[in-house]
Amino acid sequence: MEDQRWLVVGLGNPGPDYAGNRHNAGFMVLDELAARAGGRFKVHRSRAEIVEGRLAGAPAVLAKPLSFMNLSGGPVKALADFYKVTPAHVVVVHDELDIPYGALRAKLGGGDNGHNGLKSITKSLATRDYLRIRFGIGRPPGRMDAAAFVLKDFATVERKDLPFLVDRAADMVESLVRAGLEATQNAFHAADLNPVKPPR
Repeated sequence: MEDQRWLVVGLGNPGPDYAGNRHNAGFMVLDELAARAGGRFKVHRSRAEIVEGRLAGAPAVLAKPLSFMNLSGGPVKALADFYKVTPAHVVVVHDELDIPYGALRAKLGGGDNGHNGLKSITKSLATRDYLRIRFGIGRPPGRMDAAAFVLKDFATVERKDLPFLVDRAADMVESLVRAGLEATQNAFHAADLNPVKPPR
């Protein structure tokens, strides 16, 4: 239904120290969507910053949880309850280690692949069946720990393409709302950048 409200959540850690981290790719995409909607984030009692507006013609709430990543589920559940949004109309934008940098993927449900933000949301919503936009960041170089890798800023070679990827991920969110999952996958999955190899 066109008038069904959507909840679009970007995952990240709050505060300027984390702003450029790979783990904050979701926040970057939500900032782009908010700019397109002409809205400014304001603090909501759910412990998230939100923008209310329209996305691809449909009513939507754009949200950045103010909890840290591994507690994202609380604010997401609070917002879903407050705005009466079903899990099928929740879109979570997050960084993804198992996809190379330069690749973006849309999916419904599935596991969390060790992503603490997804783990928290799945537990709070009591279902895995929400939509995801997976923003590929690739695996860490050498023996670097994955937890350290996601909390580092994008490398110089990656930052060159970052605005394009953020823009494209925002396009994918709008496509999900407007055209659905299958059409979005068909339109976007074949158009990856050449994956950027992380510096060794």
